Amino acid sequence: MKIAMVSEHASPLATLGGVDAGGQNVHVAALARELARAGHEVTVYTRRDREDLAETVAFAPGVDVVHVPAGPASELPKDEILPWVPHFGKWLHDRWLFDRPDVVHSHFWMSGLAALAAAEKLRIPVVHTYHALGSVKRRHQGPADTSPRDRVEAEAEIGRRVDAVIATCGDEVDELIRLRVPRRTARVVPCGVDVTAFNPHVRPLERPGRPRLLSVGRLVPRKGVETTILALQYLRDAELVVAGGPPAAELHRDPEVTRLRWLAAQAGVSDRVRFLGRVEREKLPALMRSATAVVSVPWYEPFGMVALEAMACGVPVVASAVGGQRETVVNNVTGVLVPPRRPTVLARALRRLIDDPVRRTAYGIAGADRARARYNWSRIAGETLAAYDQVLPARHLDRSAS
Repeated sequence: MKIAMVSEHASPLATLGGVDAGGQNVHVAALARELARAGHEVTVYTRRDREDLAETVAFAPGVDVVHVPAGPASELPKDEILPWVPHFGKWLHDRWLFDRPDVVHSHFWMSGLAALAAAEKLRIPVVHTYHALGSVKRRHQGPADTSPRDRVEAEAEIGRRVDAVIATCGDEVDELIRLRVPRRTARVVPCGVDVTAFNPHVRPLERPGRPRLLSVGRLVPRKGVETTILALQYLRDAELVVAGGPPAAELHRDPEVTRLRWLAAQAGVSDRVRFLGRVEREKLPALMRSATAVVSVPWYEPFGMVALEAMACGVPVVASAVGGQRETVVNNVTGVLVPPRRPTVLARALRRLIDDPVRRTAYGIAGADRARARYNWSRIAGETLAAYDQVLPARHLDRSAS
């Protein structure tokens, strides 16, 4: 099968940890590799954001990344890409006239708009993954939401026009139904984890002399690092290591790091909070293995890849009971679920884990087993291919009838 993936702002080649580089990049890269490993030909289309990028880059055996000229060849925040989406879609249409894929899989709402603009006229089936929904973001961020005004309406329209939606959790399906996207369109296929890289046999980066809590992810307020810092007031024997954001040498310029450092100083815990900055992905499993627990307490979370990666490493997780984390983390089996933005509740959950090494070991074993059995990329790719197969016969019949 010839598969076109459209991921307008999240390139598989991007360096992780920036404001707009995170879970989607990992998902697209890993899924593309696994689909190619299963014998399919995959091309990922992403926006060209640097002048020196070649149009086509070989990413992995069977996977090419194509840089689409849409807008300036420079980095843009994803919320500023929308005006260039029609150009992106037109370029894809012209390309697919002569290099037709069997199926298109778009990632994120602007990719969905571009994919539909190109594929509908050519009668190519489109499968869409949102990765995040604007309605949820607006509900939690309110006036701080910088998404384009028409995002929610556009997402609802995408859900009604595509051949299938791949949602990453049941919460997302419920939200789509509220947006009047037909239930029959959506099927749940979670994100996966590379269990060869993230596993309990990785040697820890170091063995700290006191309980270590680890937070990993982009440094934006909704990720909940503030909640963990405030919880540290009640955990006087523990330290917090925060991985993510800009490179270490540039941390002093980052406004969110400045805010969090001020918050830690106000709470009297600044001597026990350490910001690492951007961590190379290959070093992340060893860093996770050095932690007593990985803390992932965002206000909302479409899936929660950090919690899954920690589970795969055999590290207990304390996660907010939101979005996909409610399905990934089995409460009191692979970790603990807590309400978001509740530092004292988080502190109590962490205290119980820190004081109970047997519980930590049990959670770690169960988490690694669950990650390996349910979330390995081979299984996730198989479920994704099943979604593709469902839309192919219907669209082929539609083409023959015309």
